[in-house]
Amino acid sequence: MDFKRFRHLLRNACMKSFFIFFLFILCAHQCSAQDSVVVCINVTDDERGEPIQNVTIQINGLKVGDQEIVRTYMKGVSCFSVSVPTTLTLYFSHPLFNPVTVTKKIQKSSDTLRISVEMHPIRDQLLNEVVVKAPGVPDTVFESTRLSVADFEVLKDGRMVLLTYPKNLKKGSELLLYDGLSILNSFRVPGRAEELTRDYRGNAHVVCQDNVFGLLVNEKQVGVASLEKSYFLKYVAPIVDTVHSKMFFSNYSDVYPAFTYFTFDQYDSTYSKIIDVQDDLMMELYRSEYKWADVRTKLWAKEQENATGIDAEVWVGANYFTQSLYYKEVYAPLFYRNDSVFVFDYYKDLLFHFDVQGNRLDSVAIYHHYQPKVTGWKRQLIQDRVTGQVYAVFDRAGYTYLGLVDLTSGQITEKVKLEYRYIDKVQVSNNHVYYVYRPFESDQKRFLYKERLPYEFGTSRVLDGDAPTIEE
Repeated sequence: MDFKRFRHLLRNACMKSFFIFFLFILCAHQCSAQDSVVVCINVTDDERGEPIQNVTIQINGLKVGDQEIVRTYMKGVSCFSVSVPTTLTLYFSHPLFNPVTVTKKIQKSSDTLRISVEMHPIRDQLLNEVVVKAPGVPDTVFESTRLSVADFEVLKDGRMVLLTYPKNLKKGSELLLYDGLSILNSFRVPGRAEELTRDYRGNAHVVCQDNVFGLLVNEKQVGVASLEKSYFLKYVAPIVDTVHSKMFFSNYSDVYPAFTYFTFDQYDSTYSKIIDVQDDLMMELYRSEYKWADVRTKLWAKEQENATGIDAEVWVGANYFTQSLYYKEVYAPLFYRNDSVFVFDYYKDLLFHFDVQGNRLDSVAIYHHYQPKVTGWKRQLIQDRVTGQVYAVFDRAGYTYLGLVDLTSGQITEKVKLEYRYIDKVQVSNNHVYYVYRPFESDQKRFLYKERLPYEFGTSRVLDGDAPTIEE
């Protein structure tokens, strides 16, 4: 064979082999290109139409080796490649939006497939601005153009029960369950409401002219259970507090200038006297009223003494002297805090300290009630039902001052002046003071305000028992 011809044949064979290999590579590339698609996902807020970034997208249905979790970027877009045909399940999650699940069948229709997804915000309340007021700056808790606040009680969970009225409390009132942002429930009080009060377990009651209603509270409702007013005043109101099996109560009467604190053990039904409180000067004036009574009054008092065994002097004092300008009710409050009981006996100028069994541990002198015309002492002590701290209330030229009482020394360590003049219904809860206020000579309704006190006391044990609840 000619050498030139052999070389020509060899060159042609190589060219054919290279062309066949090139066609094989090209076909393989085209086949692989036909088996994949780029998926681009655009995630937006369904309320505002704005893109959402940092959305986590979990992808189920990918083959091994593909990316199973991706995230959206600044414009709410995320792109990835998938093999086709396939069916993908996409799970979208974000801390501020409700999760979304999308199932999509992916086929080869174009090189890029675009998917739009909308997500709904979880709750607008989670995005509300939280405003923290500085100490001494009033913050409006409740306001209304229709209702005025007559009284209120702060519940253990921070919600409030408001006793309100449209025009006059005597002509009709409404009870509101309020969480600080919105009214959860409201209804008319069946009766002529007078005030809100708490029993020894911290449960709120509406005191009406003829009866008393105990409040039953759940998450979104507040109901009432009727009680006879005489039963409430005789068996519930005298109980001051409870500790374990012990009940602390008194025989206080607003028409007698002395009373006694007792303990009652529910295990063995035994009574024990803690302390006697008496205003000696008032008692002397109280009993001396009998000397100046007319004969008919003395005869009536003697008849009552023979029938009941109670001194005739007491009958005259209770019915006549208590109606005079000279009579003042006895004030000696009892407070419980962290397994300690404190009694302020202003008639002996002593603060007594007892244990939970009613045993006296110590006593210290107190003098903050002296010279009330100078200091503005209002014969009122308030306990923070969360921290257990006790505050004395003073009034100077219409401004209210809260004096922090040191239960160890009995002294007023500091006085805090509240912002507004002539405020009403002052209460303290969790280092905040709440009160009702209406500007002088204003047509504004009575609003509920609060101020943050310059203290950060922690939680203490104050009241036992839980509020009763109602079923939905």
